Amino acid sequence: MKFEDLKNLYLKKKEKFGVETYKHISELLKEAKEIHRQDWLKNPTPNGDHEQSWRAFKGKNLEKLVQYIITDEVEELGLKVVNGNKLERTVNLSKELSRVKRNLAIDYGEFGLHLPDVDIIIYNPENCKVLAAISSKVTLRERIAQTGYWKLKLSQDRATKHIKVYFITPDEDRTLTQKVPAKKGRAIVEVDLDGSYILTDEEVEESDKVKLFEHFIDDLKKLLENEK
Repeated sequence: MKFEDLKNLYLKKKEKFGVETYKHISELLKEAKEIHRQDWLKNPTPNGDHEQSWRAFKGKNLEKLVQYIITDEVEELGLKVVNGNKLERTVNLSKELSRVKRNLAIDYGEFGLHLPDVDIIIYNPENCKVLAAISSKVTLRERIAQTGYWKLKLSQDRATKHIKVYFITPDEDRTLTQKVPAKKGRAIVEVDLDGSYILTDEEVEESDKVKLFEHFIDDLKKLLENEK
């Protein structure tokens, strides 16, 4: 199974659910898991653990799917989207992406400049200014504290303190569902991040920082307005 297969599953669901397709990402992943298992059975990994193989595929490809879902609407705003892995390359970066990389890098003094571990970057192609850095994982426990750390580091430098740090997730362990009493992951989002957007049809107690995914583009538009 490849990312293209996942994308095609998404497009089929989009024909049925339209703008609310994001609510069915967990369902899509369940369907993809079965297809992935059938493929895996034809050529199993040496340790014989499909679950491990699926987790690796799911983690890597969810971020690609989120990037695919948001790209058209982000580009309609005159912005661009790039995958964090692409910026990690040290050769063959275009001049534009090289500037984006420099504008996102964190200065560790004598230990050099290093990029934060984020999955998706949104930037303005006119000046290569980075507006937002996004982590996208299936559950919060996979990376939420680390994402909070990167927000802290970005906010400590005048060159990067304006960059918003978001988390986009299906939240399959329902860490974000309740505001009170808050689970640790929800507390980190509310205090340390700029926001989290949930790909779900479940009931969620929303706040200024925790919202359903449908609000993401509107919030990005507001961010863009404030930049002017």
